[in-house]
Amino acid sequence: MSDPASPHGGTTPFLEIPRAEWAALAPSTPLPLGAGEIERLRGLGDALDLDEVAEVYVPLSRLLSLYVAGAKSTGAEVREFLGQPPGPMPFVIGVAGSVAVGKSTIARLLRELLSRWPDMPTVQLVTTDGFLLPNAELERRGLMQRKGFPESYDRRALLRFVSEVKSGAAEVRAPVYSHLVYDVTDEQVVVRRPDVLIVEGLNVLQPPPPNGRLAVSDLFDFTIYVDARTSDIERWYVDRFLRLQRGAFADPSSYFHRFADLSEEEAIAFARSIWHEINEPNLEQNILPTRARASLVLRKDSDHTVSTVLLRKV
Repeated sequence: MSDPASPHGGTTPFLEIPRAEWAALAPSTPLPLGAGEIERLRGLGDALDLDEVAEVYVPLSRLLSLYVAGAKSTGAEVREFLGQPPGPMPFVIGVAGSVAVGKSTIARLLRELLSRWPDMPTVQLVTTDGFLLPNAELERRGLMQRKGFPESYDRRALLRFVSEVKSGAAEVRAPVYSHLVYDVTDEQVVVRRPDVLIVEGLNVLQPPPPNGRLAVSDLFDFTIYVDARTSDIERWYVDRFLRLQRGAFADPSSYFHRFADLSEEEAIAFARSIWHEINEPNLEQNILPTRARASLVLRKDSDHTVSTVLLRKV
């Protein structure tokens, strides 16, 4: 383990832990998932296998379980000190990172791993895609080419949702986004006082606005940023687009069905144009600057596997 140097000199608030050392922190922890379950959780292009889960994500789930247990104990003691009756105190985890970096797979995996630790019966996952403004509203505001940028979300609704969950509301509903139709749907996901809520999205680590109001990141108990070189993420994005073109885009109801018949060369050119016009600017302007705000950073190599874990120490 070492204290990595800041690119501007000096030290950072993170403790850098190589993968082998990270894996050794929980050597006797059993792997609760089988190969079939991991296959079901894996996203397109992700290099997730039994070794990756055992060496990276099982220790992470163990660390998170310690944080959750500590928060529960502290919450109960504070309520007793204030003379308040015992009540639910959901632990909220934020998972952030670029498009195509694998954060959705990681969020799903953590949901499964955390739910199998003792005294943690309910873990729920919500993605911030559901809080994107509907396409019609994005069109009205001239924001369709900035979909995924902070201003394309109903940030008040997202903040209200997490606030209600955090306060222990019996039932809170979140909208659902369909990647098939590329829009928010009429469906809802119902969150009922989970022990842990995982919130996954591009911009969940955005700082509070200058007006001093709350940001959703203020409500997180622990945050994870999934990191990789921009050039690698671009390659993963293009590869994923090609996989989708050969699969989901063939569905006539898909928003992207119009691209199903592109040649491979045309599809690569189109995917790269989307990356350079939308996803890369969003990464550089809005997502990457929030990395330093995370509690923990998972740094990926070019093969999509985690090589280093950066854990905040201050």
